[in-house]
Amino acid sequence: MSLKLAAIFAITFHNYYVSLASDPDPVQDFCIPIADSATYLVHSCKNSSTVTVEDFVFTGIKTPGKFSQTGLSSTSVNVNVFPGLNTLGMSFVRADFEVGGINVPHFHPRATEIAFVLQGKLYSGFVDTQNRVFAKVIEKGEVMVFPRGLLHFQMNVGDTPATILGSFDSQNPGLQRIPSAVFGSGIKEELLEKSFGLSAKEIAHLRRRLAPHGLE
Repeated sequence: MSLKLAAIFAITFHNYYVSLASDPDPVQDFCIPIADSATYLVHSCKNSSTVTVEDFVFTGIKTPGKFSQTGLSSTSVNVNVFPGLNTLGMSFVRADFEVGGINVPHFHPRATEIAFVLQGKLYSGFVDTQNRVFAKVIEKGEVMVFPRGLLHFQMNVGDTPATILGSFDSQNPGLQRIPSAVFGSGIKEELLEKSFGLSAKEIAHLRRRLAPHGLE
């Protein structure tokens, strides 16, 4: 019996620890992945003697990117586009909003996000697991945090364009947009009809509109 209890305790402790853990701590100063490496693993690092300052600089967010139909331009700076972040447990995003533009409800499964308003005025918030909404209008110079894994959103409620800079405690936080995850995926139509009280025609319309990349 004591061995069974010990095993249960060990599994429970392990699962609890893993659920709290973020990216693993680095075991060296840095690890710039070898070019064209399929995975960002420590043993795939460049020789440190070949690393230069350019490996630690990213210039791809000087200006807004392409705007989506929702009035959002979002440029992620994660390990997939900026290898210098590898093993450092952090990443970044620049998000620009046209007047009235929105960042649809979404979440990051692997990271907490903290957002700084560079310019403009945004209705911004998140929903906790008890379906409580924590939202308010935040303005230039203000910061808001979105806890890991919780649904959150933003909308430009000002009369000028808005920009936020976001930081994550993961080199690859992940992103799942709720509308496209629900209606742009392959979930069985009957389940969606029963879940949302929609007709087959309405479901088909939403699926066409929210097909993959439709809200990007």
